[in-house]
Amino acid sequence: MPELSRFYNIAIKMIYSDNEQHHKPHSHVYYAEYTASVGIDGELIAGSLPVKQLKLV
Repeated sequence: MPELSRFYNIAIKMIYSDNEQHHKPHSHVYYAEYTASVGIDGELIAGSLPVKQLKLV
């Protein structure tokens, strides 16, 4: 899984063939014990992130 960016201990990664779970373009975000799928429009699709980190993403 390629890592697109890493800042403030937030890692943003992309999975190529993840259309079975979410049917819109998105990236996977990892921060401490949190994981989330965030759409390219900024919508939180799945998982959870603290509000401050979600705004940064």
